[in-house]
Amino acid sequence: PAAGFGGEFSIAIADASGNVVAENNIDVPRTPASTMKTLTAYAAAVELDMGKTLDTQTYLEQSQDGTARLVLKGNGDMLLGAGASDANHINGRAGLGTLAGRTAQALRQRGITSVTLAYDDTLFGNDRWPQGIAELDTDHLYYAPTASMAVDGGRNWNGTGPANPDVFSAYPALSMQPARDAALVFQQRLAEQGITVQGFVSQGTVAGASHPLASVRSASLNEIMAFTMRHSDNSLAEEFGRLLALQVGADNSPAGAGQAVKSVLERKGITTTGLDMRNCSGLTEDSKLTARTLLEVQLRNLAAGSGAAAAEGMSVMGFVGTAESRLNDADEAGLIRVKTGSLGDVTSMTGNVSRHNGGALSFAVIVNNPDDFEAAKSAIDTFVAALPKL
Repeated sequence: PAAGFGGEFSIAIADASGNVVAENNIDVPRTPASTMKTLTAYAAAVELDMGKTLDTQTYLEQSQDGTARLVLKGNGDMLLGAGASDANHINGRAGLGTLAGRTAQALRQRGITSVTLAYDDTLFGNDRWPQGIAELDTDHLYYAPTASMAVDGGRNWNGTGPANPDVFSAYPALSMQPARDAALVFQQRLAEQGITVQGFVSQGTVAGASHPLASVRSASLNEIMAFTMRHSDNSLAEEFGRLLALQVGADNSPAGAGQAVKSVLERKGITTTGLDMRNCSGLTEDSKLTARTLLEVQLRNLAAGSGAAAAEGMSVMGFVGTAESRLNDADEAGLIRVKTGSLGDVTSMTGNVSRHNGGALSFAVIVNNPDDFEAAKSAIDTFVAALPKL
């Protein structure tokens, strides 16, 4: 083994037909860190309509006494913008400013200038905390609870946000009540449009068969998935698990999301022996999987057909995503597409490679409890950089 790896590692390489051409401990379960997201992404891409969008809507309820109640309803867009809708970016494609403008116009047409405001955050039920995350993320930097809506994934930049909302590498503090915070932003935007919101913003639900007053539309799910994978966004990975659970009729809970992912993998013939999926993002020390499972998911990413959207957001070494700075051979730029993983005592990588001599390979590397974390991480980069030459 390479310097720093220690004794707890798995490595596997397969050709494009799925034949394992080299392996070490391929069937030993290990803690995968964020490479777990490749399982969630593949299962979600198989089952969900990846061209679909997540609409954020307003509903008007008028009482006999003439009071008007406005309900802001989220359908899962955790990348709302605080201002106008932004057609050029994934993060902020749907803007609460635009929704407020459309809502205010519709209210004024009805002679309404004053409302009470509630927000409907019922989409994902009551349990928003997957196993293992609260213990690891005590500073709330890596996970905002799954919500029906959030502004910028719940990130609080304190006025120092990136120029490009789709490209950043910092970890600002995350909201612990993303839907409520989104509703408070919406309240501000309504006020700017001349609509008075009376009293406090409250939680509520939309009455049965009413039609939306106004709406804004997110980026498509395949775009959101690409954003999720490139930033290794735990909140969105968990949300894709929850959307999958709702789609397949599994329990509307974090545990139901993990079960839904596993059931899709099994139906698609992917080995799940040794898979212990405590959450959908990999943000826990307790989840386990084998290099064989990672390898088989990557093989699906090399094939056309359902699930292909899971490959679109893979980080390209030397260019984009979490592996932008992980290329140590300029000759291989653009040839290696990966998902990285990193926890306190885990460094991992899985992906696929275009070979110089034609064809493709898939690979997986998981190192647990390395003797030297940085040396092990560097050794993975060296190993991966050599794969296109095979």
